[in-house]
Amino acid sequence: MNKKNRVETVEIDDLNALPEMLDGRHHVIPIVTGGDEVAEETDVPEILPILTLRSSVLFPGSITPITVGRDKSISLVRAVNAEGGMLGAVLQREGEVDDPAPDDMYRVGTAARIIKILEMPNGNLTVILNGLEKIEVGEYVATEPYLKARVTALRDAAPDLKSIEFEALVDSVRDVALGIINVSPNMPKEAAFAIKNIDSKRGIINFICSNLELSDEDRQSLLEAPGLLARTRRLLEILVREQQLAELKNQIQERVKQEIDKQQREYYLQQQMRTIQDELGEGEDGEIEKMRECAAGKNWPREVGEAFEKELAKVERLNPAVAEYSVQMTYLQLMLDLPWNDVTQDNLDLNAAREQLDRDHFGLDEVKDRLLEHLAVLKLKGDLKSPILCLYGAPGVGKTSLGKSVAAALGRKFGRISLGGLHDESEIRGHRRTYIGAMPGRIIQTIRRCESSNPVIILDEVDKVTVSNHGDPSSALLEVLDPEQNTTFHDNYLDMEYDLSKVLFIATANNIAGIAPALRDRMEMINIAGYLTEEKIRIALDHLLPKQREAHGVGAEQLILAPEVVEHIITGYTREAGVRSLDKHLAKIARARARQIAFGEPYAPEVSAADAEKILGVPKFLREEYEVADMVGVVTGLAWTEVGGDILYIESCLTPGKGRLNLTGNLGDVMKESATIAHEWVMAHYKELGIPAETFAEHDINIHVPEGAIPKDGPSAGITMVTSIVSTYTGRKVRERIAMTGETTLRGRVMPVGGVKEKILAAKRAGIRELILSEENRKDVAEIRPEYVEGLTFHYVRTLDRVLELALDA
Repeated sequence: MNKKNRVETVEIDDLNALPEMLDGRHHVIPIVTGGDEVAEETDVPEILPILTLRSSVLFPGSITPITVGRDKSISLVRAVNAEGGMLGAVLQREGEVDDPAPDDMYRVGTAARIIKILEMPNGNLTVILNGLEKIEVGEYVATEPYLKARVTALRDAAPDLKSIEFEALVDSVRDVALGIINVSPNMPKEAAFAIKNIDSKRGIINFICSNLELSDEDRQSLLEAPGLLARTRRLLEILVREQQLAELKNQIQERVKQEIDKQQREYYLQQQMRTIQDELGEGEDGEIEKMRECAAGKNWPREVGEAFEKELAKVERLNPAVAEYSVQMTYLQLMLDLPWNDVTQDNLDLNAAREQLDRDHFGLDEVKDRLLEHLAVLKLKGDLKSPILCLYGAPGVGKTSLGKSVAAALGRKFGRISLGGLHDESEIRGHRRTYIGAMPGRIIQTIRRCESSNPVIILDEVDKVTVSNHGDPSSALLEVLDPEQNTTFHDNYLDMEYDLSKVLFIATANNIAGIAPALRDRMEMINIAGYLTEEKIRIALDHLLPKQREAHGVGAEQLILAPEVVEHIITGYTREAGVRSLDKHLAKIARARARQIAFGEPYAPEVSAADAEKILGVPKFLREEYEVADMVGVVTGLAWTEVGGDILYIESCLTPGKGRLNLTGNLGDVMKESATIAHEWVMAHYKELGIPAETFAEHDINIHVPEGAIPKDGPSAGITMVTSIVSTYTGRKVRERIAMTGETTLRGRVMPVGGVKEKILAAKRAGIRELILSEENRKDVAEIRPEYVEGLTFHYVRTLDRVLELALDA
């Protein structure tokens, strides 16, 4: 297969893809006809039908798609295609003429054959023409049904293809054409690839004539050139002119672009935008008027209204193109969005409020009573500065979720602000508007979202606020949480006073030791201690399990848990004061049941303890049971942890030595000091205790607190250590099922400790029957619900002598 046949076959086979490429513009598909050798002459009939072209010039040796829409042209194409003959493609002088006469036509065109006809959806035809030979049109012999004329074939004079002049002309044409493509953004980059890869000199000239963006007059002049050499010279002249025009155009555009600075461009665009918005009724003037109308209906203090009008007048004088304009508009929108004096009506039905609180949370009687007191005063007085409550306790006891129940009980909007890790004072007070990206503080933003001036706002994790070089957020909270000051809370962004006294703030914390003293003094502290096992069972069955059933699409009759199974889950898989871990385990059981239902597996609706172990695995914790009895030197103490109370054992023994005190068990500094004080007190009272003096000089005493991997600290093990040391020195056994907690002094006085409720719960879970506490902890026990302390005997003491009398056998 020679080069001619190969190129023509590829191009013609690819014509089926042309409909997707055509968009109504002039497209040319170049072909190379036999390289640079002289092509055979084509027999052109004496009379040819003439197809008039509006804006296309067909060159010999090229394939061109032509869109045909005129009735005469369609009839011509169909007739020629039926006969399999040739037609003459001639450019008309004026493209606007719909029915050109012979005088409207150029005299030089191209004889062509029809390769393919494509029917277009709009009724037009797309005709693929193959240019064969240049022709000169003579006398027109017919005008109906289409033009016919006598033609004469014009053979291009063939130059010496190996002459230096022709090679130089072709190379120049190639270089200039590539230059035009590079500086013209509208030229397809694929054309440069084609120009570089066409080897035929004749082919490159015909390709550039057909594809470069030239005027119809220039294309016609190239077609009329008497030979290939003359066509090449003429093409080079046209290309040099086009290159100069393209470069000059780019230079002018670049110069104009540099002369128009950023402010002028922005002003021009802003003016256009303003004109468009005015046409749509959405311009700045319209927006400002809407703000003024909205402000007229606002229920805000008089001074706020005056400040708004002042700021609005300032905006009207600003140019919308300046940056301050958008800042001012954002500020004015904030003033309009804030509720100011708009409040929701409180639900003062105390019975309904109590039912709401009891329905959402089990227990928490102190918190519920405090909230009902607040409602009662509101009902009687009609107004009350909202107190700032701080709920503190272990994680998972329901501090945060209580806020939603409070809001529902009062009929107020609800908002939440997370303070964990907050270290920037501006997050509370807001940024000044002079700063870039300034925003109001979280307090104002939350009130804006709530659309009410008396919402319930939860300040979560207030004990985890940190101090940094951006300020102390806890100091900024002082104004927020002080009922005497928050009537005139000042936000830096708002830059005016806002009344927060109607807001019911509820803060939450895990450890009140992490709260700044000044901040703690401004809040009403309410402790939410850990739950008893019995309480957890009630919470699981009444609240957690229904929630998990609904979350996993499981019906109440498809998942049933008996109280004893829930107790097994609580004691075997959770060790916490709250119920967060319990909720996760119930969710796992609900997921397992949902899978059984979805897969169609058989199951029993009631989950047994064995079924729970299959789902949850082997129990992770053993039940906290009292393990020591009838032993010397081992005493049961009580400890407070972040997840609730726990029992611990203080062990001591004597070894031969020189009276040293050895401490083990990962003890903190405070606990080590308690051990030292306990040992010193025993040594100071050895005669009353019946301990031989030489015992101290001949023996070392070793005190150990088991579970050495867990850090332990605090003073509350003081009396426990004294009891263990005395038991070891005297050999007196510790009474069975008795535990104690309290700090001691060198004078033998028993001091009160904290976390009493959690410690009592831990003792009851472990099966302890008697507890020794400081006399000053009596009031703490009185605040505990009677069912929590049922079955326990409390001994309140003031001195260590009484502790030893109660704890040791005679």
